Amino acid sequence: MDQKIIDLYDEYTHKPLNRQVFIKKLAKITGGVAMAMSILPMLENNYAMAAGTAMDDLISEEIEYDGANGKMKGYLVKPKGQQGNKYGAVVVIHENRGLNKHIKEVANRFAKDGFLVLAIDALSPLGGTPEDEDKARQMIADLDKEANLRNYLAGLEYVRGRTDTNGKTACVGFCWGGGLASDLAINDASLNAAVSYYGRQPDLARVGEIQANLLLHYAGLDERINEGIPAYEEALKKHQIKYNLYIYEGVNHAFNNDTSPARYNEDASKLAWQRTLSLFNEQLKN
Repeated sequence: MDQKIIDLYDEYTHKPLNRQVFIKKLAKITGGVAMAMSILPMLENNYAMAAGTAMDDLISEEIEYDGANGKMKGYLVKPKGQQGNKYGAVVVIHENRGLNKHIKEVANRFAKDGFLVLAIDALSPLGGTPEDEDKARQMIADLDKEANLRNYLAGLEYVRGRTDTNGKTACVGFCWGGGLASDLAINDASLNAAVSYYGRQPDLARVGEIQANLLLHYAGLDERINEGIPAYEEALKKHQIKYNLYIYEGVNHAFNNDTSPARYNEDASKLAWQRTLSLFNEQLKN
């Protein structure tokens, strides 16, 4: 697919553009509204595209915990295991579309590898994630940033306090959530590992506060996010933070999202996932 189309869609989902303006610009690139509408399903999330994780050996539930500005809701999933088993805990942070089927599937995959996983709905204070993704993106933009950060910090404390966890915690975030994963690493000294997929860089003045092991995944074609990499890496080296940073050449922002056929890249996704699991196994199970 023409990279101009991918870049336009990225602009639409992150600035965001008005949908009418986006369709008009897409039609200009593709040569007409009919062609634009035929391409649109390849850009937008299609949950039927993703293979579902078998749930036979997993237990899932919808949970609540006390946040900074009300009750927070989330999807929790873990191996069935035996009574008394304790697991390392992973908090999954969604993209700017909220807690959708794709993110729940990501949580299931981590649980399949032996972790207790909590995917938090950041939009809980605003009534929860809606079906309309355009509305979800606007609601994400309306969140109180400080309260949202405290809500996720409370989520980490929630999983640490459960009797079925071993006290070790990690977070992994995608896009909007990738930026928040770095913020959590700065603000939670007990966090063992933080993984950011194509997320914005944090406040560089506070990088020295990071105690967690960092893993940073970036897409080679993601110019909007990647422009902040050099300064971030310089700060990480200056403060001797434990980190690994990978740039996956020739792939787009959201390359891990297998419900977005135009941007998903199987090879990069699998490699990044293996690296993430390796870090979690090292930091949460040993």
